[in-house]
Formats: sequence, structure tokens, C-alpha cells
Amino acid sequence: MKKIAFYTLGCKVNQADTASMETMFRSHGYTVVDFNGEADIYVVNTCVVTNTGQRKSRQMINRAVRKNPTALVVVTGCYPQTAADEVKAIPGVDLIIGNQDRADIVRLVEEAAEHQRVDTIDSVRKLSANTEFEELSAGDVTDKTRAFLKIQEGCNQFCTYCIIPFARGPLRSRSLASIKEEVSRLVRAGYKEVVLIGIHLGCYGKEHGGELTLFDAVQAALSVEELQRLRLGSLESVEVETRLLDLMAADKRLCRQLHLPLQAGCDTTLARMHRPYDARRFAELLYDIHKRIPDIAITTDIIAGFPGETEEEFASTLAFAENCGFSKMHIFPYSKRKGTPAEKMPNQVPETVKQKRCAELAELDHRMQQKFLEAAVGSEAEVLFEQTVADGQVEGLTSNYLRVYVQGAAELCGTIRKVKLLRAETGLMIGELV
Repeated sequence: MKKIAFYTLGCKVNQADTASMETMFRSHGYTVVDFNGEADIYVVNTCVVTNTGQRKSRQMINRAVRKNPTALVVVTGCYPQTAADEVKAIPGVDLIIGNQDRADIVRLVEEAAEHQRVDTIDSVRKLSANTEFEELSAGDVTDKTRAFLKIQEGCNQFCTYCIIPFARGPLRSRSLASIKEEVSRLVRAGYKEVVLIGIHLGCYGKEHGGELTLFDAVQAALSVEELQRLRLGSLESVEVETRLLDLMAADKRLCRQLHLPLQAGCDTTLARMHRPYDARRFAELLYDIHKRIPDIAITTDIIAGFPGETEEEFASTLAFAENCGFSKMHIFPYSKRKGTPAEKMPNQVPETVKQKRCAELAELDHRMQQKFLEAAVGSEAEVLFEQTVADGQVEGLTSNYLRVYVQGAAELCGTIRKVKLLRAETGLMIGELV
């Protein structure tokens, strides 16, 4: 049995793609081993959304080559899709695959292994309007609590800072029948929660003229009666349908948490970013969401130091984010990406200023997280337990994404139990089983 090792960088979609590829290789008799060990094949699933992601991708490719010079080194994902010649120029890379045709990766790897390797085999395919959704089954993991199911691929937003539309191609969506089939399979395999993810999840079905929307995909998943929890990945605020919120209020299996990337809270910055809303519209949408689902958790992304961001603009973003009352913010310093309009914008912000602004946002994030946690003290919530932690405690998540610790045995893992939330600590809740 040949040994194969994977390393994944970047988003949840990349992680889901890797899990699918691991499952395919296992089904063909390969043994999946740790990336730090000896393997016959190394697969690096890359990221280019930031400079750090691209640099780390190159580092991991070079590490694989050094680890076993006789091994087959395969590079897939966004890096070869956007810069195939650059990846091929890395010594020791044997095969590159982009963000399509991963369903054929076993065949491509075995064909590459059969031939005497001189030049890198380039299997990157251009992503065009007629590219179909890549039907990869959700991969297996060992804990059997949460599975990530990719139902949408591609993006057509073209924000001025983002390389993803070029790396992931046009919009394409998994069929409703396939969603229901995959959710049923995951439930039978023992998963308690399924997370629907995509590159631009809120655009699910949009390539078909709007005949289908994310609401239809959610209904298809919830039609599997045995499913205990369904969670949504990142959405644009303008894509949250009223009927989706109504469904969340009516069916407790649909988790009361939404990730709505803000990126900036200042209209002039949002306009330079080419975001599909202004601050007022985002605030109005948040107000409507909170009115319909009072206990919902809204998490977000913020970019600090976008080109041209003045102190006044940053102050507007800071104040606006505080008024939104997010339960969690993911904070990123602006990262210049080659080929995007923002790369050539004037008034690039110095790194020291970016880091200072990130620190101010992080301090605000801590305050808002604690406020959200403290508001839940004394209430009861259902917790999906995931893993044991120190001191005889078990850790899990509520529907609205509160991380909860209780005293308990490992047998709790993989179960959903009612918990009374006793007190808030830094980033988590302490509770007791009801």
C-alpha cells in the first residue's frame, strides 16, 4: 500500500476538498499518513488569498521535495490555478492540478507515477462559463460530529482586493438531488452536524437564472429528517433571504449563526473595495436579522489598512463594527495580491499602521465576544460535544456558536445535550449538564 500525505492551506472549502481527495485515495488502497512523515506521494492543497498563504504554500511544497526526493509531489488548488508557470518552476514538483478535475486525481497521480518524470505534468484546466460543478463527495474525518459539504464553487463579485474569482472561476452549484444524497450519506455515517460551504455560498443557483437560491439548498438538506443540525458557511449580508430567516426561526436544526463579512464600516472604503452594499444597508440588514432571530450570532471579517484608508475612515470602521455588536471578528491586514485592482491603488498603507489597526480591532473583538458570552449566562442551550479537554472536561458548540466546556466523560463526544450556561470566561462558556 502506497503512503500519501496531504497538507492544506487556506479556507474551509480547501479543507473540504482535501478531505474528499483523502477519501478517494483511501478507497483505492492508499494509506494516508502525516505530512511530517515519510510518504510516496505528497499533495499540497494551496492558498493564494493572502501573501502569507502563497508564501506558506511554497514553503510546504519545498518541504515535501526535501522530505523525500524520490516521492511524487503534487500541487493543487488556487496557486497552480492562478500561476501555473510559477509553480512548475519550483524544482521537484511533478504534477499540478487546479481547482477542477480533483475527481480524477487518483488517475492523474498514478499516470504521473508510471512515467519517467522529466518535466512537471500540467493538468490545470482553464475555468470557463461552461465549467461544471465538481461533484466531490464530502470526505470522512474521525470524530463524526461535523462534516463540511461544498455545494457551491466560484465567485463573480470581483472585489478589488481579491484574487479568488480568478482562482476559483465562475459560479457553479451542486444539484439539489446531490445535496440531499450527500447529507443522507453523512447522517448515515454518524455525523450530527453538516455545514454547507462554498466560495460565494449566497450565490448558490444564480448561474441558472435565479431559478434556485440558497433557500432551496437548505430545504433540500433539511428534508433529510434524521439530520440533527445544519449550519451555513460565509454569506454576503445582501444575500440573506427573509424566507431563510423564517426557516431558521421555524426549524431549530438550522443553526442560529451567520458569518457576514463586513470588511469595512466606512462607505468610501467599501466603494474602493467594490463591496455590494454600504454601511447603512448592512446595518439595516443586521437589524432585521436580530429582530427575527434575537439570539443569533453574527460573525464577520474585517480588513485593516486597505489602500487609501485614512485614520478617519478606520475610525468609522471601528465605530461601526462596535455598533454592530458582532460575536466574533476575523481580522486581516490588507494583503496586496498581484493582478487585482487594489495592488496598483495609490496611498498604500504602511505595514506598521496596518498592525496597529489590527491590534485596535482585536481589542474591540475581545470586548464584543465577552459581551455576547455574558448575555447568555443563566440560559440553557443544546450543545454538540466534540472533544475532551483538560481537567476532565468536554468541549462543544451551541447552535449560535458559543464554545462550551462541561465536566464529563469522553462518551459525551458526538452527542447533543442540554446544558445550563453558568459563567463566561475568555472566549468560552462554562456550563453543566441539565
